[in-house]
Amino acid sequence: MGRLPTTSDFPDNIKLSIGPPPGNDAPTNVLILLHGLGDNHASFTNLGKQMNLPETVCISIQGPQGLLDLGGFHWGDDIIFDSTSGGLDPDAGFKQSTKLLRSIVQDGLIGKCGYKAREIVFFGFGQGGMAALNYGVDLHTSSSTAAESELGGIISIGSGLPSEAPASLDTKCKTPILVCAGSDQSAVTATSEDKLKRLFEHVEIKRYRKPGDSMPANRDEMMPIMQFFSRRLRSTKGVPEGSVEVG
Repeated sequence: MGRLPTTSDFPDNIKLSIGPPPGNDAPTNVLILLHGLGDNHASFTNLGKQMNLPETVCISIQGPQGLLDLGGFHWGDDIIFDSTSGGLDPDAGFKQSTKLLRSIVQDGLIGKCGYKAREIVFFGFGQGGMAALNYGVDLHTSSSTAAESELGGIISIGSGLPSEAPASLDTKCKTPILVCAGSDQSAVTATSEDKLKRLFEHVEIKRYRKPGDSMPANRDEMMPIMQFFSRRLRSTKGVPEGSVEVG
């Protein structure tokens, strides 16, 4: 188990906030929160507080690039406009964000704070989810042992892998992933699902009962996420009396 991280454990040029576990809980797990395209880390700082996950440090990170005069921040290497929709294309290259996440996880949380990769979980929305999934593949392909390559898990809301990720892997990533998306009008297409399953060994896809890839808005939409946390977050307290295991 690692120690509680501080901002001094990470490079000065990375903007982030750190929320300690509730109460006097030990910092057994780390949840890294990555906002969506055009947002900033403040909204996900609040999300971490609202989740109130036991024994879990929440670190909300701001995307490394500003959107010029459009406001907000993003995770891509470039700003690319989608000629079909007229909006911004989230699949804009992830070399810079992957380098940033390596610094956060491998140098800071593992190297300085004493965590294991298995104790670190990602939660990303839209382009933030894409960045998290891409980092999961990068960690797997660059690690020398299985223990170093498996994160606690990745939750992506409304996003699959970017185009720069490999088409497939001979040895799939062990990190379990959960992808939540709309019933239709979703960026998570059948092609996206197929690619995820070619790269990750454990893939769970949950579709909302509504179109579009929004953040969870009710208990029904949040339930798969909390079930995932219950399976993957570690505890030094044991199972509380009267609780029911969710599988």
